[in-house]
Amino acid sequence: MSDKAKIDFNSIAGVSLALAAIMGGQLLEGGHLGALIQFAAFFIVVGGTVGAVLLQSPVKILMNGVKMSKWIIFPPEKASQVLIRQLVGWSYLARKDGFLVLETHAESATDPLTKKGLQLLADGSKPDKLREILEIEVDAEVSYQRQSAKIWEAAGGYAPTIGILGAVLGLIHVMENLSEPSLLGSGIAVAFVATIYGVGLANLFFLPIANKLKSIINEQVVMREMLIDGLVAIADGENPRLIENRLMSYCVDER
Repeated sequence: MSDKAKIDFNSIAGVSLALAAIMGGQLLEGGHLGALIQFAAFFIVVGGTVGAVLLQSPVKILMNGVKMSKWIIFPPEKASQVLIRQLVGWSYLARKDGFLVLETHAESATDPLTKKGLQLLADGSKPDKLREILEIEVDAEVSYQRQSAKIWEAAGGYAPTIGILGAVLGLIHVMENLSEPSLLGSGIAVAFVATIYGVGLANLFFLPIANKLKSIINEQVVMREMLIDGLVAIADGENPRLIENRLMSYCVDER
């Protein structure tokens, strides 16, 4: 399977529409966009949220979750038909020249799971043992990806609360400067804008990113299951046409 990806314009359109609606509403109400820019509030919300997530998750999981966020714009290619053609081709080769011929294809494979599966076939692994080994590999990979995606879900839970904390800090600043009216405006601005940042980041970015990543991971799981089923069918010596018909059942959303 390829890591090649196309741009997901739905994600770009969704974020753009959400931001345009909020900023447009601010302008329609007679406000100005500068009122929404408060670096103190941004620092409190983002810094506090990152700190809370870092406390919850290991750095490795956090960094992988950040790395996976590129899937929102550049999701992994879902090349089901390409994979089916590859599996059917390998099936014909195995029936004609034996499993050992697949060793060459294993060496040229870029996907680790495909490489391992073809090598196991070339080594003469039994179908049940082949499935067991590959499913363990997939379970470990998917578990790691889902843990990484959960950092965005966690951030979506913490951000609104950190925003409220920022609001309270802003109000404390206001109370400390009641005798100086010129300083009250900035404190009140931080108070309200911190809440906006917390709720806005959670509901416009963090939670949608978490849910989108979960959806992409589920799609990848289906691709992995298709690969394993195809390789096991090859190991069983099934007819290539039967293998193709079975694997096409995975492509319901592409018909």
